Amino acid sequence: MREVDAVIRLRLASEVVLINQISHYIISAGGKRLRPMLVLLFANALGFQGRERYEMAATVEFIHTATLLHDDVVDESDLRRGRQTANALFGNAASVLVGDFLYSRAFQMMVSVNRMRVLEVLADATNVIAEGEVLQLMNMHDADLAVEDYLKVIRFKTAKLFEASARLGAVLAGANPEIEDACASYGRSLGTAFQLVDDLLDYEGSTSQLGKNVGDDLREGKPTLPLLVAMERATPDERTLIRHAIEHGEVTRLAEIVEIVSRTGALDATRDAARQEAEKARVSLSMLPPSPHKEALIEFCVRSVDRSS
Repeated sequence: MREVDAVIRLRLASEVVLINQISHYIISAGGKRLRPMLVLLFANALGFQGRERYEMAATVEFIHTATLLHDDVVDESDLRRGRQTANALFGNAASVLVGDFLYSRAFQMMVSVNRMRVLEVLADATNVIAEGEVLQLMNMHDADLAVEDYLKVIRFKTAKLFEASARLGAVLAGANPEIEDACASYGRSLGTAFQLVDDLLDYEGSTSQLGKNVGDDLREGKPTLPLLVAMERATPDERTLIRHAIEHGEVTRLAEIVEIVSRTGALDATRDAARQEAEKARVSLSMLPPSPHKEALIEFCVRSVDRSS
């Protein structure tokens, strides 16, 4: 990861001062760096030691960072990773444009490895992610959203880049299509588990732990699984309260809603769903040879579910 960070610093450089400021601001905020880790772990697990793995790990982090910049503008967020969002600090226009810079820089980096399959995987991923963003926008304030439609947004918006990151490791290693698909399946399931836990933490965590405001999803009118399950299990009056909150982005009675979500077992149901996805991810690893890298990937399955931030 030190090598990846060195590539990130090198590739962030621009002659435009504001691009440097905003890029460094959001990248230096840290984050879990899970997607670049997946590129490295799968490449290493399959015996690939070329430096291209650092370039591709940095590339997926740039794509992820671009989506964060755009997300925060769309969601009107003012806090991420415990700091002001770039749009709160520098403005919406600058954030969107620097997000575009990071996307286009990522495509320059993809071309640098001169492998059509790499381009194919990442071009497909960025397109699906954009579709996921629009799907989520369409689902805002929809209290009648079907669980399957909610999961589709997760698969498109979050899990797709996890899937592409895992697949890239296999592509770099020249793995056969069966192995490549198994790696992609791991990433897809892990990414789904990760987002499910993120969604439940919005009702279970604290602002200091999460690095964002508790209740942000409700404030933005996002009908996530904890709310959908709670509505299924709640009394008619409680259901009306949650419905009104989703439809109007109303958080004045957030404490009551959090209590309903907890009491109905919606948080446990969401974590169970995440655990099932994590187990699917673990099973996908059966095709990999034993190695410390495979063990780390198995550990990811546990940590993605049993976390508080």
